[in-house]
Amino acid sequence: MASEQMPNIANESFNKRGGTLSQRLYSLDAMRGFDMLMIIGLDNFFHKLAKASPTPFWTALSDQFHHPAWNGFHFYDLIFPLFLFIAGVATPYSIENRLKKGSTKSQLLKHVIQRGLILVLLGIIYNNGLQIKPLFEIRFGSVLGRIGLAYMFANIIYLYTKQRGQIIWFTILLIGYWLLLKFTSAPGFQAGNLTMEGNFTSYFDRLFLPGKLYETIHDPEGILATVPAIGTGLMGILTGNFLKGEKYAPIRKTVILTAAGMISLVFSLLWNLDFPINKNLWTSSFVLCTGGFSLLLLALFYYIVDVRGFQKWAFPLKVIGMNSILIYLVGEFISWKYTNEAFFKWLGQLVGEQYGPVVLAATVIFIQWAFLYFLYKKKIFLKV
Repeated sequence: MASEQMPNIANESFNKRGGTLSQRLYSLDAMRGFDMLMIIGLDNFFHKLAKASPTPFWTALSDQFHHPAWNGFHFYDLIFPLFLFIAGVATPYSIENRLKKGSTKSQLLKHVIQRGLILVLLGIIYNNGLQIKPLFEIRFGSVLGRIGLAYMFANIIYLYTKQRGQIIWFTILLIGYWLLLKFTSAPGFQAGNLTMEGNFTSYFDRLFLPGKLYETIHDPEGILATVPAIGTGLMGILTGNFLKGEKYAPIRKTVILTAAGMISLVFSLLWNLDFPINKNLWTSSFVLCTGGFSLLLLALFYYIVDVRGFQKWAFPLKVIGMNSILIYLVGEFISWKYTNEAFFKWLGQLVGEQYGPVVLAATVIFIQWAFLYFLYKKKIFLKV
């Protein structure tokens, strides 16, 4: 993702008494690592555990690491938008840092566009590999492409508007997308139809997205649904503006972040009554739902890591977060399963048939983390 050192950020940190220590939010590195941990193996670990011990608790937890068929929300749906939200939170810090170093807005604009387009290209490579294919066999929609485009447009809005303008853009994007889907549909369907076949977003992608779609008639990372995803990035940017400000003490900021997260979740549930929470369409209610959970997670990480200063426990997550795009990409080029079995198959055999797969699901995470730790010690980071 999901991504990248994407972004490579300068942030803000506080000591236990609330005084400013540095311009870095260490909690963001930990959160990014936590986010990536979900897709480099923790999801599979819970699936294997539920299979080995099919109790109601483990089964329910495992179910949360599957996407719903269409409408609805599971924890697994949070991974993608959380990454984009984190990138948004980092934006005010990283851009101000570049401005202080003498960069102009024009230079920053060029950098933002370049980064966004590189992520689109990496997404195409991730989907299709480095091979020549006919155009109709290439899938252009991708997680990295969605992140790149949404990040790019959210950052452009940040560069050329004040906070009030960012709020206006956020509101227009979410309400405009809702109204668009409410009063349109694919041909032959009633206006407001939100099924995979009948919604306007999927129909738009069938018309204008080249190559093949992930679901033949629908692509969850298509063109039109990128519009509300910009709102997810802006939600992160507005949060970064708030954290960067000096009006409130750090503990007070934690309380406000928590309250904002709860309010966002309430609004998402209310909007869900008319505009269902749906990751495939990235509905406006989905933006508020995932934004609410992202705010709550940020409040937790921010309080523990930056306000209280408990950072050592988060180091394993930081190692993942510092090279998130790299570990996402190499999964398509390195067989972690092969490497894992070469080193640890014996351990799974010793544990036995029932829990051996659970052990191997844990060791494959360790293998990837060891790889990232080696790169971390060598100061090798993939930056976009």
